[in-house]
Amino acid sequence: MSFAEGQTGSSANRLEKELLRAIVALELKPGTRLSEQEIASRYGVSRQPVREALIALSQQRFVEILPQRGTIVVKISVQKMMEARFLREAIESAVVRRACDSFIVTSRQIIDNCLEAQQRAVDKGDHAAFQRFDERFHMALAEGAGCPMAWTLVANLKAHMDRACHLSLQSPNAMAALVAQHQAIVAAIDGRDPEAAEAAMRHHLNELLRALPEIEHLHPDLFE
Repeated sequence: MSFAEGQTGSSANRLEKELLRAIVALELKPGTRLSEQEIASRYGVSRQPVREALIALSQQRFVEILPQRGTIVVKISVQKMMEARFLREAIESAVVRRACDSFIVTSRQIIDNCLEAQQRAVDKGDHAAFQRFDERFHMALAEGAGCPMAWTLVANLKAHMDRACHLSLQSPNAMAALVAQHQAIVAAIDGRDPEAAEAAMRHHLNELLRALPEIEHLHPDLFE
């Protein structure tokens, strides 16, 4: 893979996104030491866009740049996760309440498609596909409710939860439970019941809290 084409700024931005994807997917595990030269060689760029990408990731608190010691992927912070979940819950609870007033028909069809795709991912045990369609589901909720900017905010927040979410999907039946929760959210929206929609969304977003003690127990080396 090469990001060499184009200007330095765009190369740095694409590299930032790719490194973030690898961090969230735990391809770059917490505690991994990152080498500017190795990354530059792998992606076919100079060290300048690598440096810019790492600085951006450090500002987002996914890596830590240590003087004279290099750059390290930070461990999963439960505190940051809880803060991100709190803010995400506030936003998405408001989204589903608004969705109960009116909802864009095309977005409603996208949601059905996402649910079908997620069920296929469950049947195949495909965690990566499941997570892709999970994101598309929540994006479609925001778009359908007429507030796509809400998803932009959520997308930035959820990255701090996604590493633990990735681990939680390894638990038996975890994906099937999430699909059922999505279906409950949609049923409440279709029924124009804002109280039920909000309750279903809050229950859904608290799933990670319920799974967290076991995740930490199984993967203590990945957490602060």
